[in-house]
Amino acid sequence: MTEPRNRVLILGSAPSAVAARQWPRAPFTHIVAINNAWRVRPDWDVLIHPEDFPVDNRPAASDPGQRIVEASEYVPLQNAYGGFVYAGGTMALTAGYWALASLRPAVLAYFGCDMIYPKVGKTHFYGRGAADPLRDDVTLRSLEAKSARLGLFGAAQGCRVVRLSQGCSRLVYPSVSTTSLMSPQLPSTDGMDNVLRCERDLGYYVPSGRYWEHADNFDVEKLDVLDDMWLSIYSRSGLVDVA
Repeated sequence: MTEPRNRVLILGSAPSAVAARQWPRAPFTHIVAINNAWRVRPDWDVLIHPEDFPVDNRPAASDPGQRIVEASEYVPLQNAYGGFVYAGGTMALTAGYWALASLRPAVLAYFGCDMIYPKVGKTHFYGRGAADPLRDDVTLRSLEAKSARLGLFGAAQGCRVVRLSQGCSRLVYPSVSTTSLMSPQLPSTDGMDNVLRCERDLGYYVPSGRYWEHADNFDVEKLDVLDDMWLSIYSRSGLVDVA
């Protein structure tokens, strides 16, 4: 098996995201911008957005080598990791699974994606926006657990999933700097097979990705049990980093 080498920055739209404008490109082989984050710096490689992302918010043009990933591409890839009900229906997580499948990275580093939203002042670098992860959504009851699940899938591929922020975060990943991307150990994946078996037995799989059209079919308590299992497995490695 070839050792993964790609180092991917996944850039969100938190107010802090603008700090990434000053970062050198060298630590990263790819920059994946979520929704409006393509405005943060011009050298993004991939823009990923949902079907309902307003056309007016999309770039009018792109440079050679830049590409836009939409639902027709990311839905099948997220399905390969179990689907949206288990993985979580928000673009920060979808971008992570897409990157794991498409770029096979050694490091997946999040910035501007902590999903902490102040009640006053800016929620995003461009002002106040609708906080997608705060929706009343059956797949997003524990953002911490959903991030743990992604981190474990990354570890199973030899990829460290980290964050480049300090302080509070709904992401449980260790906090690193751009010069220490490879420093954390990989979390142990012991126990993943058991949880994946439980997911398959539950059968909450929606091939279209439009899980909200079937929300009445999902037992919230059973999903909460799965969340607890994912977070427990990740926690055993001592890497949980929720301030």
